[in-house]
Amino acid sequence: MRKSVLLIMMLVTVSMAANAQKFALIDTEYIMKNIPAAQSANEQMQQATKKYQSEIEALAKEAQKMFQDYQAKSSTLSAAQKTKKEDEIVAKEKAAAELKRNYFGPEGELAKMRDKLITPIQDDIYEAVKAISQQYGYDLVVDRASAAGIIFANPRIDISDEILRKLGYSN
Repeated sequence: MRKSVLLIMMLVTVSMAANAQKFALIDTEYIMKNIPAAQSANEQMQQATKKYQSEIEALAKEAQKMFQDYQAKSSTLSAAQKTKKEDEIVAKEKAAAELKRNYFGPEGELAKMRDKLITPIQDDIYEAVKAISQQYGYDLVVDRASAAGIIFANPRIDISDEILRKLGYSN
């Protein structure tokens, strides 16, 4: 609610100050869906995510099984054996957490894959938006996909198809 009020106040202020300014709208989700390389990149990332997740789940299941075995046999184990088993379980859980971080962390494999596959496409979209904005004199281009505060926008200010044409994709 607070964000909505702030957004409305900001839009009113901007609209009063923007009498002669030109605005445009894009939908990056729509644009990405119409770029075959982006679709291929998303599929590759989804496959990698499934593969990584299954590896992590396998390690977690091993740790869970080790714990269950430990619980079942704990009454027959010596203190040293218990400590050894507990350490093994903790090591397996740490290995699963480390693997998860290596795959899904900010510097993980998925982030590297995203940088390699998606970022160049996003950079091309940005350059096309910039070129069209300069060509037609747009002062502001808003992305409808990431602007949750947009309730309605006139379709005539949506330049998503023009961006696709600039990138060499016609729809």
